[in-house]
Parts: sequence; C-alpha cells; structure tokens
Amino acid sequence: MTVLSVNLNAVAQLRNRRNLPWPSVVGIARVVLDAGASGITIHPRPDERHIRRSDVFDLAAVLADEYPGAEYNIEGFPSEDFFSLIDDVSPHQVTLVPDDPAQATSDHGWDFDRQGEFLLGVVKQIRSPGRRISLFCDPDAGARGVAAAKQTGADRIELYTGPYGGCYADPERARVELVALAETARAAQEAGLGVNAGHDLTLNNLPAFQAAVPGVDEVSIGHGITADALLWGFAEAVRQYRGVLEG
Repeated sequence: MTVLSVNLNAVAQLRNRRNLPWPSVVGIARVVLDAGASGITIHPRPDERHIRRSDVFDLAAVLADEYPGAEYNIEGFPSEDFFSLIDDVSPHQVTLVPDDPAQATSDHGWDFDRQGEFLLGVVKQIRSPGRRISLFCDPDAGARGVAAAKQTGADRIELYTGPYGGCYADPERARVELVALAETARAAQEAGLGVNAGHDLTLNNLPAFQAAVPGVDEVSIGHGITADALLWGFAEAVRQYRGVLEG
C-alpha cells in the first residue's frame, strides 16, 4: 500500500507572512498524523522562506515524543549545513534534491550519470542505521538513469511528478507523462530500489497515477493537500487522500 507523507512547507510559508506563531507547523503536524498520515515531510532551505531551522527540531521532538510510529522525511540539497542538520535530527528518511538555493521549488531530478560519483560520496556520508536515503528522480530517467542511481547506494528514488501534475488541462500530455513515470518506476523496482513520488499530486490526478504506476511506496504531498485543507480542514483532506491511496 502507498502511504501518505504530508509536506508542511506551505503551512510554514503561510505562517511566515506575519511575525506570528500561527498557523502552527507543529499543530498541523499533529492534526495530519492524528488523521492517519504516515509521516511528515519538510524541505528546509537556507533562507528559511518557509520551514525554519527551529521547525526542524520542534517537529523532531513532537514525532519522537508523541508519534513514535510516524516517519520524518527531510528533503534538501546536500550542503554542509544540510549534513549538520541531518546529524543533529537524524530523520527516518533523507531525500536528496539537486536544487539551487534560489529555486522557488524543486523542478528537476539528479543527473545520475554526471553526478553519480558525487552522490555516492554523499550517500556514504549520511548513511546511518535505520535511515532511508531517497534521490529525486526525473520521470523519464529510465533504466539507465535508475541503474546509475542504484550505484550510489541509495534505497529509493522519488519520482518528480511535477510535469504530470502540470498537465491538468491536457489529458493527452498527462498520458505521455504517466508512461514515462511508469517505465522509470518499473526499472527502479526491478533494480531493487523503492519508489516514492511527489510534486503537484492532487485528488484529481492521483487515481490515474496510482493505476499507471503500481507499487509506489510513498507519496509526499504538500501544495495540493494544503489547498484542499482550505476547504475541508487538514484532517478531512488527509482522509480524502488516504481514501484514494487505500482504495
């Protein structure tokens, strides 16, 4: 079964519009976990435009004390500051992304052929017992890219589903994107890698993704679920997404 990890970046970004402590990132984490989310995802950036360094530690404490069965997934570019944060917090999963710090959001996966040696060193550096390492992966990476990803020693790839999510008004293009995602996921699974997915997945496009790309271990959803939560509240939004994933 595919599990749901809720990305809280959008909650933090809304909070940061004012010098006030609400909406509470930790408070929303409690709501989504109580509603059945399997974990929390965050992507702290150097400029703290959404998740702040203090959030990283606050969430770690709450998950350890109140939700020991929930998973903590931290995404980021493997800089020295990121290494230090991972060492301090020791999340269950680390998702490595090739983002420039100035990017608004993640928008591409690793070039495994060109950056494989770099990633091999990074994976060795952050490897720890009980910690899973996932690498952000373009939807059309295919068997060659997945084979290079496997050589880094990572445990999973995370399929970048942004191009698919962007096809909300173009069903034909969405079908093309699903084929690429399915082929890359299949190659990863055959290579012994787990498969995560995330970016612009919604209640509308998730069913077709689930049907076309079987065997996905985890989806990380932030923007879409936050938009739905504005209508229904976070608890009901989590229940709706779980219904799709478990249906």
